[in-house]
Amino acid sequence: MTTHELALGQVFHLAGKTAREIRRVDWLRVGLIALTVLVMFVLLILPLAIVFVTAFRAGIGAYWSAISHPHVLAALKLTLIAVCISVPVNVLFGVAAAWLITRHNPPGRTVLLSLIDLPFTVSPVVSGLMFVLIFGSQSLFGGWLIEHGIRVVFAVPGIVLATVFVTFPFVARELIPVMEAAGPEEELAGVSLGAWGWKLLRRVTLPSVRWGLAYGIILCTARAIGEFGAVSVVSGHIRGRTNTIPLHIEVLFNEYQTAAAFAVASLLTLFAVVTLALKEGIVRRMENPIEPAERERD
Repeated sequence: MTTHELALGQVFHLAGKTAREIRRVDWLRVGLIALTVLVMFVLLILPLAIVFVTAFRAGIGAYWSAISHPHVLAALKLTLIAVCISVPVNVLFGVAAAWLITRHNPPGRTVLLSLIDLPFTVSPVVSGLMFVLIFGSQSLFGGWLIEHGIRVVFAVPGIVLATVFVTFPFVARELIPVMEAAGPEEELAGVSLGAWGWKLLRRVTLPSVRWGLAYGIILCTARAIGEFGAVSVVSGHIRGRTNTIPLHIEVLFNEYQTAAAFAVASLLTLFAVVTLALKEGIVRRMENPIEPAERERD
């Protein structure tokens, strides 16, 4: 056998080996895709479909009657109150904390970041119990507030405080990496042009991190609306007064009003779908930003 024939044999052998490896990779890719689709269908798509099927099982009339019940409307109102207070509070704190940490590098920066992450690690039930211990009628501070006509636990203030606590890290944790990536160059240029304080924040800092801020607001709002554990501890479950939407769903389900429970749950599910769509839109804008000047040129 000549050297030329040996070389051709090696080429054909390598080609066949490469083809087999490609087929194995293709089968692996197909298997991973199939497994991912199966898991998403079982854990996400199927449960969401069941929520809406069960919600409308008794008909549209029963569905409308369930979601328009006075207790549901009261729960929805209380949920919106908690969201409308907790989200702005966390936005203010998140912007201030992110600006402090990324632009001024304060002493104890690591400790401050750990404290911001604390609500992620503490169970919501434990956080609710903390507020009961601080503001409950048996505590010194809570007893003094009750004597002066201010009730925190088993009232709206306790629900708002619990919601603020569990949503505390979202805006700050989204803004910190974005502001670090943006750097201080634009702000230094703004200072050199005479921008200070609020004007610098409004015209330079916030526009440069607007998509990260919007992303944090969406996540904060979603968590505030769906919070159950901490709110359940401090609410007292007073129907029509201190029940939020998640708490009212639990009440309906425990009373075997399955269709009504799923009807109200469908409202939260719709909000989750809208939140997901907004989140994906913001992620796309963050990955492929299009400046106004570029849009005008197009």
